[in-house]
Amino acid sequence: MDDVTGLLWRILAGPLCAAVVIVLICRRSPFYADFSPVMERSAGAVIAIAFLLGSTWFAWMALDAVKTGNVTTSPTYRFIDVGDLEVNVNWSLDRLSVMMAMIVCVVSLCIFVYSVGYMHGDPGINRFFAKLSFFVFSMLGIVFSGNLVMMFVFWELVGVSSYLLIGYWYQRPAAAEAGKKAFIVNRIGDFGFLLGILLVWNVTGSVDFTDIRNYLKAHPAEVSGGVLTIPALLIFCGAVGKSAQLPLHVWLPDAMEGPTPVSALIHAATMVAAGVYMLCRVSFLVFASPAAMDVIAWIGGLTALLSAVIACQQNDIKRILAYSTLSQLGYMVMAVGLSVPQVNGYMPAMFHLSTHAFFKSLLFLSAGSVIIAFHHAEQDIWKMGGLWKKMPITTACFTVGLLALTGFPGLSGFFSKETILGLARERNEDLFTLATVTAGFTSFYMFRALFVAFLGQPRSEAAGKVKESPWVVLGPLVALAILSVIGGYTWMGIPGWLVGDKGLSEAPAGTNVLLLAMLAFVMGLALAVVFYLCGPAEDPVKTKFPFLHRILWNKFGFDEFYLALVKYVQGGLAALCELVDRWVIAGAGVRGTAGVAQTLGKMLQLFQTGGLQTYAFLFAAGLVIILYYVVTQ
Repeated sequence: MDDVTGLLWRILAGPLCAAVVIVLICRRSPFYADFSPVMERSAGAVIAIAFLLGSTWFAWMALDAVKTGNVTTSPTYRFIDVGDLEVNVNWSLDRLSVMMAMIVCVVSLCIFVYSVGYMHGDPGINRFFAKLSFFVFSMLGIVFSGNLVMMFVFWELVGVSSYLLIGYWYQRPAAAEAGKKAFIVNRIGDFGFLLGILLVWNVTGSVDFTDIRNYLKAHPAEVSGGVLTIPALLIFCGAVGKSAQLPLHVWLPDAMEGPTPVSALIHAATMVAAGVYMLCRVSFLVFASPAAMDVIAWIGGLTALLSAVIACQQNDIKRILAYSTLSQLGYMVMAVGLSVPQVNGYMPAMFHLSTHAFFKSLLFLSAGSVIIAFHHAEQDIWKMGGLWKKMPITTACFTVGLLALTGFPGLSGFFSKETILGLARERNEDLFTLATVTAGFTSFYMFRALFVAFLGQPRSEAAGKVKESPWVVLGPLVALAILSVIGGYTWMGIPGWLVGDKGLSEAPAGTNVLLLAMLAFVMGLALAVVFYLCGPAEDPVKTKFPFLHRILWNKFGFDEFYLALVKYVQGGLAALCELVDRWVIAGAGVRGTAGVAQTLGKMLQLFQTGGLQTYAFLFAAGLVIILYYVVTQ
């Protein structure tokens, strides 16, 4: 147990130490050393990569240790002890956490190496790697947290570090606004998460995952009848914020204002996946409430469809991938809501989370390679075109990621997506139909991006002058492309100690499901070919269906609705509160009371003249009044 605990501390210490060392040593004068013939790396990059390599190695050792069985470390010391609330600093080291930790470490390592090339020449590169390392530490803290309070602490640290990374180029107003938007929207979901933690503690008397699970098993009658529905849905609010589900999905596309490595890290295996991972970690709570599961499944399904539809008319290559991330997260959340606890539990969602981490980070980094070729000056796919001739490796990697995302047979996304579709077919026909339609839209908008940006002829002077990125950028792309291909095979054949008593391979999707999914894929591809393969000068949908284009371009008006909500509802309430505060509380209450006392004082002051004749007159007048009152009575 001590050795396992030591491994866990080493995994967490790696990125945290990197962040501290970079801030202390590399803050003012970056030290550059020539580590490759292609380019120079900053000292901050070397430190960050070296420490993350160590964490990845220790995570692999932890993975090997867990093969002997589930291991949960014991509490180390008391964190909070207030009344009946006791919170220990304890960690979870089991199949779920080590699997997620390996995904975070491997994908982050590829992104760190890629960042050396992408951020080359940026004056704040050491600051960038310090923030990136702190983000990875916060994410690993969520992964290994042993109770809800510790998870919430690291949950907030992820929110702070993501705010810093999204707004890294804070000199740009759009980046600063995007960082604030992400931070504020996530706080809304986190408020519900915090309320859910309090309600769970109120019901079970504990916030520790093991204690809660044992309580639910020992007291089934006390938690029946929907007692856990509200707590489960409130905790789900945290996932709605972090994993950008309806209606708190609006922050994620704007987060594209950050550097592309940040987009890949946030949108692939880390921040947005935290919500899905959290639902899997507290699945014993979710599974205890069928009503909560239904809500979760439908929110996930609707998010998947809506995001895929919006992506069909976006032109920014990173925003297309951002809405794709929203859609795939919807699949994962839907899978949690449709899960069968007795069969494979949350594993379909985690299966798609792991494959998505590889192919989505591959797509984002491929898009970043294109942005590098345009000298960070262009992201509009309609000003690209013909890139495959000048950037064959980037194009090939982007195509591999695209095929994995769209569920092309044989690639990782095919296995994980078909698992979710098969689950939906068994559990809810309506959601299965919705998910299949979403798969068709996914094929359409991804091939649209491929045809417009990479095929055809250059649409701008800059597109005709691009050249392939250096190998420090291409190396991580190739590694992630390989993982995007073999990831599905690894999972489908994975040993029982990781996926549980019943593996995913024992419940494959039926033939009808596969045929319908392939039909959706082919239809989406066919529509993309008809509209975009011939290389039109502008989007045919925009010219032929302007009303539809306008609706999708404006993202169904969610941002405008929220702005109006803030302006009129919140602004109206603020004005009302200001009136009450000024005229009722301050006016009638505070200044009114003080005014009465002041007036009475001034009236009494009229009688305090200091003249003897005045006092004699007042004394005589008073005496006359008293005598008159006595006589008349």
